[in-house]
Amino acid sequence: MPDTSLATDLRVAVARLSRTLRAQKVDASMTDGQFSALARLHREGAMTLAELSRQDGVTPPSMTKSIAVLVDRGLVSKVDHGDDRRKVLLAATPAGATFVEETRRRRDDWLSPRLGALTETERHTLAEATEIMRRLAQQ
Repeated sequence: MPDTSLATDLRVAVARLSRTLRAQKVDASMTDGQFSALARLHREGAMTLAELSRQDGVTPPSMTKSIAVLVDRGLVSKVDHGDDRRKVLLAATPAGATFVEETRRRRDDWLSPRLGALTETERHTLAEATEIMRRLAQQ
C-alpha cells in the first residue's frame, strides 16, 4: 500500500497548481464549467447538448445554463442538427476559439518561465511525472 502522505502531498500540490492555472484566463467571470464546455467544443467540434453534458460529466440542466451564458456572450453558436430537427448542434464561434486560444496562451505564459527556472534534471523528472499523472487520471 502506498504511503498516504504521498497521496495527500500529491493531491494538494496538483489542486494548488490546477487552481492557479485555471485562474489564468481571459475573463475571470467565466466559470471553470463554462470554460470546460467552450474548450471542448473548440477542441472536438460541434456536438449536441446531450453529448457535451456526457463528455463533461455534468447534467443536461447544468450544461444548459453554462451554454446559455456562452451563447449570450457570443462564444458559442447553435446550429440546426440536420439529421434531427428537434436537436441543435453547439459550436464554438470564432470569438469563442480566440477566447480558448488566448486563455491557453496565458496559462502557458504563466507556467513556462517557472519550468525554465528548474534544472534540466528537474524538468526531466517532471516530464516523467507528467506521464505517470496521465496514467493515474485514466484509471
